[in-house]
This record gives sequence, C-alpha cells and structure tokens, in this order.
Amino acid sequence: MSEQFNIDKHTFRLLQNEPFFAALSRRIHKVKTTAIPTAGVAINKETAQFELYYNPEFMAGLPDDQKLGVLMHEFYHIIFEHVTGRLPPEGMSTMWNVATDLAINSHLIGKLPKEACIPGGEGPFVDYPVGKASEWYFDKLKNDEQFKKDPKDGEGQSGEGDPNGGGGSGSLEEQVFDNHDGWSEAGEDVKQMARERMKQAVADAAKEVQSSGRSWGTVSAKTRQQIMDMISPKVDWRKVLRYFVKTSQRSNKRSTVRRINKRFPYIHSGKKVTRQAKIAISIDQSGSVSDTMLAAFFAELNGLSKYAEFTVIPFDTEVEESKIFVWKKGQKKTWERVLCGGTCFNAPTKYVNKQQFDGHIVLTDMCAPKPMTSKCQRMWMTDTENARNPYFQTNERVIAIEP
Repeated sequence: MSEQFNIDKHTFRLLQNEPFFAALSRRIHKVKTTAIPTAGVAINKETAQFELYYNPEFMAGLPDDQKLGVLMHEFYHIIFEHVTGRLPPEGMSTMWNVATDLAINSHLIGKLPKEACIPGGEGPFVDYPVGKASEWYFDKLKNDEQFKKDPKDGEGQSGEGDPNGGGGSGSLEEQVFDNHDGWSEAGEDVKQMARERMKQAVADAAKEVQSSGRSWGTVSAKTRQQIMDMISPKVDWRKVLRYFVKTSQRSNKRSTVRRINKRFPYIHSGKKVTRQAKIAISIDQSGSVSDTMLAAFFAELNGLSKYAEFTVIPFDTEVEESKIFVWKKGQKKTWERVLCGGTCFNAPTKYVNKQQFDGHIVLTDMCAPKPMTSKCQRMWMTDTENARNPYFQTNERVIAIEP
C-alpha cells in the first residue's frame, strides 16, 4: 500500500474544500521518506525552501479526514513561523514543540489521529483550553505538575528519530505526534530566506483565494485575520504622514539682493525660497471613529505642526464651518469631538476644492460611499480593519493608524 501512496495524487481531492490550503500546498515541495514515523516540515538547508516530509505507510493507513488534518497541521506550522521564528528565549525544545502542536490542533478538532496533542481532549491535555497561542500553552506546560517529573521536559528535540528521546510515563517526548527534528538546524540566514519565500507563498495563496471569490474553507475569521496581518507589509503610518506633509510643501520664491545668484553672481539678484505646506485635515466626526484613533492622530499632528500649517475641518454629513480652525506652525493642540452624525466624504472634498490647499488628509473609518475627485493630493487614514476592508476602492493612499 505504501509503495502506491503518493501524496501529490491525494492533495487535490483532500483539499478541494480547503481552497487556501490547496493553493498553499501547490507551493510546497513534498518528500516521501521512511526516515520519520509520521510527517513533518523542515527547511532544506541547500535550497532555503520549506519541504513537507511524510511517511507513505503512515499516511496510507489514515482515513481521509485524518490525512487532511495532518496536511493542514503541517501547513499551519509553516504559516505561523514555528519553524523559522517565534522561538522562546530558551530556544528550541520539546516543550515548545508540544505548545505549537496544541495551538495548531485547536483549529483541527476531530481531524487528527488520537495520538495528536489535542487541547481539551482525552489524555494529559484535558484541562487545556482550546484556541490559545503557542506562547500561552508553553507557559502552562512549564507549570504543569504532570510533566515536571520528566527531566527532559524542556530540552532537546522530539523523541521521534532521537535515540536519546522518549521518556517514562508523562514525558513530553511521548506527546509529540509529528516530526520536529531539524527545526533548529538551519542557519539564521537560511531561515530568513526561507521565511521570506514562504511569506510570499502564503500571500500568493491568499490572493488566489480572494481573487477567485472562493471561501477560505474551514479557516476561521480570526485565523484569517492573523494570516493577513502576518503577510501584510508593516507601514509606519507616522513616517507616511510626515512624507505626505513634506512633499506637499510648495515653494515661494522672491528676489533678494542679499543672496548671491550662483549662475550670475553680482549681475542678477539671488532668490530666497521659503517653503510652506497648507494641509487640510478633514476629521470624520461620526460616532464610529474611535476616541483612541482621534487621540493617536492628534498626537502625531502636534509633532508635525513644525513642518506645516493645518486647517482642521470637522465633518459628518456636512462640514461644520463654525468649528474649522487653523493649526499654526509650532502650535500644540488637544483633540476633541465636536460632531456625532453620519458620514459623507463629498462634504469636506467640496470645501477643500474651493480653497487653496496643497494636500488633503481625511481621518475616517472609510464607511461611506466613494467621494468626488480631489483637486489636490488626498490621503486617507483609518484603522487597521477598515484599511484592509474599506467600504470603497480607491487608488489614493490608504494608511492604517496603529496607536
């Protein structure tokens, strides 16, 4: 049976209801081997690529739902960087291996062989709650009395394939289901390269699922958000805001005999250049914009006021012109909420288009229809969730504020 089992022939059938994992599976090389008893993932030190290793006899003996569970389990190890990062200060250990298994298997209840580490299931992890992070399980394992009698409970690699592994009753080595040998063998440069390649593979798989309009299968909304957070480039919104302000500065030039003309010294007068940016800050005053976001935004504007003059424009469905104020260069301001209605982006855009502004920043939750075109460059600032799932699509820059 094992000679006839080839995982590539089974992945399409097994993963047809798991579009995300199916897309990711196509990007991972699979290696058949009898050197390990079950399955596992590791980094190929020569190619800096992730590989999934599997024992064909073990896989062939599983029912289809458990074959699927084992595949997803190994893919989760890669997605959550258990192989390339997130190690505790103590480094790689059997305890960390078990902790990562408990975290992953929270998503795979009922899909794995009974030998797997299942939180809340039968066996030593019956009082371990479902749905915690690997770090949480790791801390709990450290203080679990049933494993303290094992002198190796925080050291070494998995007992599988380890001649010094194993242990008596209650040893953590006995609890490791899949093969984790070799997780710590690759050098840091190889790990970094493999991490970046896999992050791109995960991003491509996510994009493939989203563009096709298919669901993510059994991947929960919380896990989906974790995956998207991990693959999304981290943008320092403060740096982007500074760049926007500085690049919006316009130059005012005037002749002056006090400055020497570099091209025609003492023949023509020189030029004195002063730079000033007039930036419109439209602040969505609807109740869905949190006080936390308002406070974070105003705090950064206090620092940026040395570069530009801001005109602060409160709005909901209309611009409240009596509340508009000019934030002079160098001034400090405290935030406040002056309105609390709905949202219409055309209102502040119309106001700004009638004035002479160099740039327009809109602080909002993005929850309103797409507005008219702005005559000056416009940027949107919102929270992480609405930056990822805006109400409307735009080619203008949208930046998430993270307090």
